[in-house]
Amino acid sequence: MDRKLDPLRDDLPLMANTSHILVKHYVLDLDVDFESQTIEGTIVLFLESGNRFKEQSSSTEEAGPSASEEACRFRTPEPCHIPATDTRPFSSKMGYNDVVICGKGDKDTSDKDGNRDNQEQASGISSWKYCRDTGNHGSEDFLLVLDCCDLSVLKVEEVDVAAVPGIEKFARSPKFRNQIVRELVALPADRWREQLDCYARCSQAPGCGELLFDTDTWSLQIRKTGAQTATDFPHAVRIRYRTQAQGRSVTWTSDQSGRPCVYTVGSPINNRALFPCQEPPVAMSTWQATVRAAASFVVLTSGENSAKPTQLREDCSSWHYYVTMPMPASTFTIAVGSWAETKPQICSSDDPATETSFSPSEADFRNIGVCGHVEYPCRFQNASATTQEVIPHRLFAPVCLQGACQEALLPLIPPCLSAAHSVLGTHPFGRLDVLIVPANFPSLGMARPNKEKTGHVSDSGSSVIKHGLNPEKVFMQVHYLKGYFLLRFLAKRLGDDTYFSFLRKFVQAFHGQLILSQDFLQMLLEDTPEEKRLELSVENIFQDWLESSGIPQPLQRERRAGEESGLARQVSAEVAKWVRVNRRPRKRKRRETEEVFAKLLPDQLLLLLEHLLEQTTLSPRTLQRLERTYHLPEQDAEVRHRWCELVVKHKYKKAYGDVERFLQEDQAMGIYLYGELMVNEDAEQQRLARRCFELSREQMDRSSAELVAEMIL
Repeated sequence: MDRKLDPLRDDLPLMANTSHILVKHYVLDLDVDFESQTIEGTIVLFLESGNRFKEQSSSTEEAGPSASEEACRFRTPEPCHIPATDTRPFSSKMGYNDVVICGKGDKDTSDKDGNRDNQEQASGISSWKYCRDTGNHGSEDFLLVLDCCDLSVLKVEEVDVAAVPGIEKFARSPKFRNQIVRELVALPADRWREQLDCYARCSQAPGCGELLFDTDTWSLQIRKTGAQTATDFPHAVRIRYRTQAQGRSVTWTSDQSGRPCVYTVGSPINNRALFPCQEPPVAMSTWQATVRAAASFVVLTSGENSAKPTQLREDCSSWHYYVTMPMPASTFTIAVGSWAETKPQICSSDDPATETSFSPSEADFRNIGVCGHVEYPCRFQNASATTQEVIPHRLFAPVCLQGACQEALLPLIPPCLSAAHSVLGTHPFGRLDVLIVPANFPSLGMARPNKEKTGHVSDSGSSVIKHGLNPEKVFMQVHYLKGYFLLRFLAKRLGDDTYFSFLRKFVQAFHGQLILSQDFLQMLLEDTPEEKRLELSVENIFQDWLESSGIPQPLQRERRAGEESGLARQVSAEVAKWVRVNRRPRKRKRRETEEVFAKLLPDQLLLLLEHLLEQTTLSPRTLQRLERTYHLPEQDAEVRHRWCELVVKHKYKKAYGDVERFLQEDQAMGIYLYGELMVNEDAEQQRLARRCFELSREQMDRSSAELVAEMIL
């Protein structure tokens, strides 16, 4: 799986100029079409300019509207046009595959699809000379840059928020559109319902002039002629667009019942192929979404409310969700499919699963404590929410799994929620939806590279995630495993009482905020009595656990100690029994006693199989007995993965069907098995790998498919 990394292919650029202007709220209005496998509609962005732009133009705002706003007051909406110095027409309706416009005398470096080469894309907006408006006395218009990929942008326009009835209360004059948006964005948290309603009504206002726009591989750039600063740029912008069937932010597939569905995946590019957005996590925003689909489908999102369908016509329903906590755009999720809601068979009055939801009113929010985040209707400020151990929750699954989920999964949710509350305190969200996703969901893909270090951050806020597009990165879990064991190490070193007490304090202090590992470790050590720190420091933790390769020394010591535990010794004894069984000849002597194997816990069974993988040879007879003793095909995915490794290593043909099922039903974990099947250089195993890949490649996520294709084709 080793290959030379190509920065132009593997690095992921973040192009949004978040240092200049921020999206504060998104309003999505979308139609889901399974026939064409596209999502089409509009997104309205409500913007806030950066502080230095506010300061730069504060005197102008005090005196009255800017020149660009005055011009907009009297101008009749008309199609935009490119300045005379450009020799080709610049259409505001230019789509994704149209030609990129270059300034006069500049060489067009775009390819046949209108995409600029990656080197130029990664270099930042300073190289995009076509944004210069030479018809405006040589000055440059302000450029709004959004992260965008695999989208067909159809139209961009300024929204005439001043046309909304009753909106004049947000401005000294109804003609000051940007002032209206600024006042709307700044509404206090206790007026969140009014704010959402105003956002929705403003999003439906008519346009007041199309805006110039252009797209390349990684971004959408928008400008308004004459708007030279972020403050002058329209603060309410509507974009009409359509996703592409092969877009990398969502997967169109079938669920376990064979019915069509679509959902957001753990893609390296996050949601930029679902809607134009500001990708850097610093761009925290709220959103609301109206999604229409055929009446037979259920629409789920990561919204705060439990939406119910509104029937628009016989064959179409609409779902509306919203979020009031500002979060990065990458946290938006959507799933549309023929899911069935799984409900408890008997609902008793004291069953926590039946606890009713409540919508906080303005009076619910009291100053219980001090929060460090930006203002929003925070549950930590709500007396009722802080004591709610089990929040309202719903469970959705394919029809064929509804019964199993009702029996096995649904009863587990309330105690899990209660346990989370007992350890971490207040639930940050008021409800939970659980969805059983299709088999091709890239579970390992949730290790998104947007959490990695970026390269140099430009003055505009754009940057590059090193190796963010490398398909192998999705499956490299070392940093997550080390992080897990670091937390275990700290809990053991400090003691459970100290550690879990700190976790609760940490959540209370940092909820609703972006945090770094340093913040967590620094607060932990400051909160821990000196006698328990035992020479721990942020610096040596980083050195031992994050900056050094291999297994950290503390973990090696813990591993050696773990080998002496009673559970581990029991596994060692069972391994010895299986080794003896494997060495015995087929015909046993009469006086030989039959081995009796102990019942093992799932973790013990996993350890047993890992030890047996170290054996040079295991006979088919031994493998058959191993399978029957522990019912291996019926165990969880981790155990079955180890079992399949044994099958492949020892070419146990009778169980090749287990390998095929694993590759089909556990596609993310199956990536490693493809490698094992090919490395053995066994013709039958290689045929098995290629056959399974051909059956599932169309449903696999792109990173997985690319990686497997490199291995087997």
